[in-house]
Amino acid sequence: MTYVLNRLLSVILTLFLITLVTFAITNILPGDVAMMIMGTQSNPEALEGLRQSLGLNDPLLMQYGRWVGGMLTGDWGDSLIFKKPIAELLSQKITASAIIVVMSMTIALALSVPLGVWAAVHRDKWQDTASSSTALLGVSLPDFFWGIVMILVFARWLGWFPSSGFVEPAVDLGGAIKHAFLPSLALGLGLMAHLTRMTRSTMTGILGQEFIRVARAKGLAERTVIWRYALANAIGPVITIAGLQVGYLFGSIIVMESLFNYTGMGWLTYQALLNRDMPLIQASVFVIAAVVMLTNLVVDLLYLAIDPRIRLG
Repeated sequence: MTYVLNRLLSVILTLFLITLVTFAITNILPGDVAMMIMGTQSNPEALEGLRQSLGLNDPLLMQYGRWVGGMLTGDWGDSLIFKKPIAELLSQKITASAIIVVMSMTIALALSVPLGVWAAVHRDKWQDTASSSTALLGVSLPDFFWGIVMILVFARWLGWFPSSGFVEPAVDLGGAIKHAFLPSLALGLGLMAHLTRMTRSTMTGILGQEFIRVARAKGLAERTVIWRYALANAIGPVITIAGLQVGYLFGSIIVMESLFNYTGMGWLTYQALLNRDMPLIQASVFVIAAVVMLTNLVVDLLYLAIDPRIRLG
């Protein structure tokens, strides 16, 4: 319980620091928010009135306090470009991006764990070389390249999946999955490389330990030794790395959603940056950071449940 409380306090402190950094960076960005809204040919008096109404002339400390206070009370303000409540926009887009993140992680784990185990079992053989080469290929090529390949192969040539767009899961769950599959596969291939190498590394260490030799000496089937005993002890670090890669996914999702015209959190953040919608930029960055922090907290707690040695320690 003490560990959980300490982690929660760490998350809260980190999120507080993130609000400071986000607010500071968005306020030093070049450009004038009022001019972005009204245009460069606007009347100077009208521009000054808009700045006054938006509170842009207030001291920065007052603006920061108003922003944080609004988030704590649920009043996140309105988007300057979409003319909608920011909380409503974020709730819609985070659901869309969550589909891609979950599918990407599922694809990456489904591919990387068998590849990593295969490489570790056949260490220094052709299987190891083939697995390592596959992982290296995935990490060497950028995500947008894989996205273009997915569009050409599966959307244009085969016609199995749509190349762009988004469908609400509540309206059509199957359609939502089909639209999210190609960007998820492109992201999953890049993520697979890191997880494959981690799985191979941890499995190689576990397979050389004494309890594995004892299990084999007792006559247990090799499949049981590998998948039930070795992998069970090696999966913890892999899950930890997978949790840390959620931040990587949210960083890459901006490019991927723009490529596939998938209107999720990444697309929304890009539009906010493009139009210097400062309230939306601040809220989007904070929400992404909060999701990443909470995901890592869940992974840490899951690690405690998976590995009893940590609880004993």
